[in-house]
Amino acid sequence: MENGRLKYLLGEVVMNNDQRSYKELFILFYDRLYSFAFSILKSREDAEEVVSDFFITVWQKKASLLDIDNLQLYFFVSVKNLSINKLRKRKKNSTQFNEEYLVHFKSPFFNPVELLLSREAVAKILEAINELPPKCKMIFKLIKEDGLKYSEAATLLNISIKTVEAQMAIAVKRIGNSYNFRSQFPELHSILSGKKN
Repeated sequence: MENGRLKYLLGEVVMNNDQRSYKELFILFYDRLYSFAFSILKSREDAEEVVSDFFITVWQKKASLLDIDNLQLYFFVSVKNLSINKLRKRKKNSTQFNEEYLVHFKSPFFNPVELLLSREAVAKILEAINELPPKCKMIFKLIKEDGLKYSEAATLLNISIKTVEAQMAIAVKRIGNSYNFRSQFPELHSILSGKKN
């Protein structure tokens, strides 16, 4: 989703207490934020609680959010921080960000209709993505499914852009090796290998 649309929705929430815009923000982000929180907390209940708490905070502090340039990144970083705080409360090792990401890539990051991909091809692509190493898969998901830029994913995960680039290169290579994308789907290969800085 474009940052301009997010700012518009948030503006409607702030200026008009518009619950429909707030609900739209919730629907747009809940699944992605829940998946991200779950990758840290490994608990469905805790992930639901963290994301619910985050959206309550959004409503309570809505006016102060208008000054934030990148709302999507702010949402992810906030949920990350709330998740780490939740880990601390559970007295687990939370001094570092948990890198054993349990993320399942649920949907293609592209429109299969536009690329005229068969259901079988989409299934093979998702299978290849879900077989990536955990950290690699998380980075791939944040960039290709959630639409973060390389620099945003690096900020969110407290890693360098070079690490993000390296992990994306690994992901593209492994996916490409598992299924002959370049010759059968040149459009898809270009999407997979495209960068967002």
